[in-house]
Amino acid sequence: MCTGSAAAPVSSKAGKRKAFQPCDDIDPSLKLVRSASANLAKQTGRPRAVARAALDALGEDRDQACRLLLSGLALAVLDSEPCEVELLAKGIPVWLKEQEMASEESQSEAVPVGVEVGLLSGKRVSVKAGPEETVETLKRRAQDALEVGKQGRLLDSEGGILDGSESVKKARLQEGDSLTLQVNRMVLASNMKAFAAIRADGSVVTWGDADAGGDSSAIQERLKNVQQIQATFYAFAAILADGSVVTWGSARWGGDSSCVQEQLRHVQEIQATAAAFAAILADGSVVTWGDAGPGGHSAAVQEKLKNVRQIQATIDAFAAILTDGSVVTWGGAAVGGDSTAVQEQLQEVQEIQSSDRAFAAVLADGSVVTWGDKRAGGDSSDVQERLKNVKQIQSSGAGAFAAILADGSVVTWGNAEAGGDSSAIQEQLKTVQQIQSSDDAFAAILVDGSVVTWGNAANGGDSGVVQEQLKDVQEIQTTDAAFAAILADGSVVTWGDAATGGDSAAVQQQLRDVQQIEASSWAFTAVLGNGSVVTWGDPHHGGDSRGVQQRLKNVLQIQSSCHAFAAIRADGSVVTWGDAGSGGDSYAVQDQLQ
Repeated sequence: MCTGSAAAPVSSKAGKRKAFQPCDDIDPSLKLVRSASANLAKQTGRPRAVARAALDALGEDRDQACRLLLSGLALAVLDSEPCEVELLAKGIPVWLKEQEMASEESQSEAVPVGVEVGLLSGKRVSVKAGPEETVETLKRRAQDALEVGKQGRLLDSEGGILDGSESVKKARLQEGDSLTLQVNRMVLASNMKAFAAIRADGSVVTWGDADAGGDSSAIQERLKNVQQIQATFYAFAAILADGSVVTWGSARWGGDSSCVQEQLRHVQEIQATAAAFAAILADGSVVTWGDAGPGGHSAAVQEKLKNVRQIQATIDAFAAILTDGSVVTWGGAAVGGDSTAVQEQLQEVQEIQSSDRAFAAVLADGSVVTWGDKRAGGDSSDVQERLKNVKQIQSSGAGAFAAILADGSVVTWGNAEAGGDSSAIQEQLKTVQQIQSSDDAFAAILVDGSVVTWGNAANGGDSGVVQEQLKDVQEIQTTDAAFAAILADGSVVTWGDAATGGDSAAVQQQLRDVQQIEASSWAFTAVLGNGSVVTWGDPHHGGDSRGVQQRLKNVLQIQSSCHAFAAIRADGSVVTWGDAGSGGDSYAVQDQLQ
């Protein structure tokens, strides 16, 4: 190959350039390369394009291409200045380097990308996926490794949601990226005899007493994008993402909303009595349906139901707080549906608490106004002068109220036998932090972690037998007639009616590292730190879980109906036990509860 040098072009300032005389002994194929290089360079003025043309003509023989181009630069830049010739010479090795990098990138496309995926709990795993595999595939591998079932979504390091249909390459995932798996766990709702589970995709699964809402087949196709579910005793109402509502269950108890269906738009919240629903719309108006007596018919006060902020309910009546702090009531007059006797006092209302048959409203100045069944707490006149600086109110189901004042003392009224009379232990009720109640008894946790009880002695109002154990109490849960306290060390102390959970002796040694307790009417369920479950109380109503004990592992949450329990596990599945007719048997829908 001739390596003759090119004559240096003459600067334009010096006049006409000398013609370049190429060597005649260049191989014909190389001449073709040189010619192609020159032509392309003239057309584009891009040095790298010359190198591309050379490689295209010579295949993979890069060294030969470089030698040829360097020896024939003058042909490519006959009209160029010397500095441009120099740029052309530099462009060749630069482009070759880029080609090498592109080749390496091409080879790396088949190499799986390894990322870390973590839960909000802190648990993390490493998973891999090929560049052309989908993000959804990567997510499922992470879900399997984390044992969280098939629910949730994958977030990038900045919290953005990754599109499951995109490839790993298109999603720009890199080796070592840190991702988060946001698990949307199943949400459970229940009424007296049935359960409704909102799945991660917004669909709903129901089981239990068919007439009480355990069978939703008639409206199943409408149960999509469900956001929340509310319940009366024997019916359900679901709010969808678009603000519409779907109802099912006993029509008499609110399961049929057809008469107001067109009005149920932009629903923000639903509240319920025993047999009626009340929905607050986005504009602050209210739509009601169900049994007329317990509040399903609000025509008499409809014009007043504007700018509604919140609704509270007794068993058969509603009370709505408006944005101006006034209150509108309807439903059973004897149980709170008629507030005319105290209407002028109901100004600047901050919140309302209720027993089964009466209401108590806390005003902005910390005073309290009550109405409803006088025997069930609707008349607080005997203690009215003491009801000042009220911070919190608790009620027992049988008709008593207990108010915690700013100084930590307590004022009680209502049904004396159900806790409305605390005179026997009044001196002990100091520095009270919170109060819990059964149907007819109260238990107050003091700032030092000790507990004071009063009300029906047999149903938890007398904790004398376990008083010495009630220290460092963190939380209290109740059935209808028994109490269970979780202590700081994770142990549990119980008292009250033995048959409904007040006696935990049979499982006491198992009650260690207890994280939470849930109660049905007659039984307790405790979730331990390792995700296992301990139950006690009435065996026919959830107090005996031996039939499903082997499946009660990695439990995250418990929900109860009146006489049954449902546990959500970490893998998204649901385990049920207790009275079959109240939702304790979910076998028919088990495949959907995954």
